[in-house]
Amino acid sequence: MLTPEEWGAVRLSLAVALRSVAFGLPPAVLVAWLLARGRFPGRALLDALVHLPLVMPPVVVGWLLLVTFGLRGPVGSLLNDWFGIRLVFTTAGASLATAVMSFPLIVRAVRLSLDAVDPGLEAAARTLGAGPLDRFVTVTLPLIAPGILAGAITAFAAGLGEFGAVITFASNIPGETQTLPLAIYSATQTPGGEATAARLAAVSLALAVTGLLLADLAGRRLALLLGRPVR
Repeated sequence: MLTPEEWGAVRLSLAVALRSVAFGLPPAVLVAWLLARGRFPGRALLDALVHLPLVMPPVVVGWLLLVTFGLRGPVGSLLNDWFGIRLVFTTAGASLATAVMSFPLIVRAVRLSLDAVDPGLEAAARTLGAGPLDRFVTVTLPLIAPGILAGAITAFAAGLGEFGAVITFASNIPGETQTLPLAIYSATQTPGGEATAARLAAVSLALAVTGLLLADLAGRRLALLLGRPVR
């Protein structure tokens, strides 16, 4: 059985991961569409920037967020002075760090789905008078829905385990930014905390496996509903 503090870390992890997906999903779909269909100068550079969090140490990503969105950073100072919004060392900051780390996962899933869409379907809609927005909403979006759903669930599962960027940008504050991975880390640094770390690790493992299975199942079910072959 988990203690109330441990349940609090689990609930906070779920909330942070959910907010990160809600925050990152719309721009991820837009960026994936630009990378898959756009032809413009700097496309390769944009592709590299989007995927940087996959190859950079998460601590570096957290440090860059701290420099940018900290109270003395170029963006963080404006948000604090103009709107009274402080991201550093807050739950919102933890969500932002998680969103940045999981953003490439959604982009890759959506881009793969876009690459699999038959261009002839969009061309047929164009000949029938459908504009770019109409084609995207009525033709492209339903076809890439399995990729969007799978990417969102995968990003959610990955967000539950994000550590380096969160602890660097949002710190490890119980009840505020101490997510499940950070609670496990704190338990391992506490004498006699092995049992707590084991319980929380078991919960983390169960959530990760569940998220991956749901991503696969949701993608398959939605593909079947759309009449697409499932392997």
